[in-house]
Amino acid sequence: MMELGFLLLVFLASLLMTWLLRRYALLRNVLDIPNQRSSHTLPTPRGGGLAIVLGVSLALPGLFLWEGLTAQHLWALWGAGGLVALVGFIDDHRPLAARWRLVAHFAAAIWGVVWLGGAPDLEIFGARINLGWLGAALAVFYLVWMLNLYNFMDGIDGIAGVEAVTVGLAGALLYALSGHLDAMLLPALLAAASAGFLFWNFPPARIFMGDAGSGYLGLILGLLSLQAAWVEPRLLWAWLILLGVFIVDATLTLGRRLCRGEKVYQAHRSHAYQVASRHYGRHLPVTVAIALINLFWLLPIASWVALGGEGLVGILLAYVPLVGLAVRFKAGIAD
Repeated sequence: MMELGFLLLVFLASLLMTWLLRRYALLRNVLDIPNQRSSHTLPTPRGGGLAIVLGVSLALPGLFLWEGLTAQHLWALWGAGGLVALVGFIDDHRPLAARWRLVAHFAAAIWGVVWLGGAPDLEIFGARINLGWLGAALAVFYLVWMLNLYNFMDGIDGIAGVEAVTVGLAGALLYALSGHLDAMLLPALLAAASAGFLFWNFPPARIFMGDAGSGYLGLILGLLSLQAAWVEPRLLWAWLILLGVFIVDATLTLGRRLCRGEKVYQAHRSHAYQVASRHYGRHLPVTVAIALINLFWLLPIASWVALGGEGLVGILLAYVPLVGLAVRFKAGIAD
């Protein structure tokens, strides 16, 4: 009961902070102005994702005191997440050059991997593989990609918040299924803070997340997946399955744009979810569809992997239909 009360408090705090941030954005004219690359039509306050950052960051010491979080993991989440959120907050107010953002992203990822203790073992067909320094380097690039793809995928109302809530709750369930009840509270905490923001961001959005929130969520979800692999190696595959919608859409879109020689950091509207929102004329059907895919397609496969199923087989089962959907909606094809 105490844990449920704690999560409710985090949800309410995030709900209130998002409202305050919306007031601040309106007063300071921190608005997202529509352009030809936008998926919205009205000027909208941005920066509401900072409520998620503050909600999670302020609650982490509570998890540490409950022994649901080690000191090393506390510093990993605080340091890496705080740096990414700070850079995103500055970028929301005064755009930074892409190279400086990328330097900060790599610094945050390295910090996180070091405090987590390096890269966890991989489990492939029952064999555990330790990749050493190569694994650590791959983990850093994985985190940088996760935080950037989350930013890329935060392009329609509610999508980033729905992803964080459903993946966070699903991650907590995976811990329960695999017998690690003491680890459930951290992903549930992320879901609670994200839900408070989502109340204001659900279609039609009254405030946008901004780079501070989207980059933070991408990095934290990446760190949680690596942390899960330290608890049980096969859980890394389960988390990658849960994150499948964002990973597949962003990766396929980026790959196609790179093949055409386009500048991938420039704004565009060629993600599958953006094409789908234009096809249906609204954001709501796409956002709800992603929630349903996460809960009724990806979660059952991830649960099978968490209970002992082969991770690579699970990835294949989960991703093939997602690739088909992304191709169906022309991910990465020029407008």
